[in-house]
Amino acid sequence: MKEQQINDAIRDREIRVVSETGEQLGIMPSARALQLAESKNLDLVKIAPLAKPPVCKIMDYGKYRFEQSRREKEQRKNQRIVELKEIRLSVGIDKHDLDTKIGHALRFLEAGHKVKVSIRFRGREMAHANLANKTMANFAEACAEQSSIERQPKLEGRQMLMFLTPKNKQ
Repeated sequence: MKEQQINDAIRDREIRVVSETGEQLGIMPSARALQLAESKNLDLVKIAPLAKPPVCKIMDYGKYRFEQSRREKEQRKNQRIVELKEIRLSVGIDKHDLDTKIGHALRFLEAGHKVKVSIRFRGREMAHANLANKTMANFAEACAEQSSIERQPKLEGRQMLMFLTPKNKQ
C-alpha cells in the first residue's frame, strides 16, 4: 500500500478539494483546505498527486487505511496461484502406464493446475516423432472433458511438449 500525503505534508500551493461526501468544493489554497478539514475533525488526504492541480479529499484517514487493508487482505484470500505440473511420458509407453499418467493429470487439472506433458526422445527415438504425436493426441483426448489444449504438441529439440489448462467450472 503506497503512502499518501496527509494534512501538513501537503505542500502544494493550490489544490482541488473534495468533501467527505464526494462533493466538489473547488480549488483553494492548501492552508484553507486544511482548516476546513480540521474544523470537521477529519484529515486532508492527497488522493491524486499527479493531477493539475492535485486532488485532495477530506476524510477519516484511519478508517480509510483500515478499509484499504481489509480490501487488500480479501483480494489476497481470493487469489488462486496456478501451478504448472509436469507429466513425463516416453515414446513406447504402455497402455496401463499411460492410464496412470492420465489419472495424475486429471487430478492436477481438477485442483486447478496447468499440466505440461512432455515426451523426451532418447537415442534413435527421434525417428518416431509420429508415435509421440499419437501418444500426445491420446493423452489430450483422455483429458478433454476437464481440460483444453493451451499449446498443441510441438517438437522442441529432443523433446515434444504440450500444455493443458483446466476448463472453467460453471
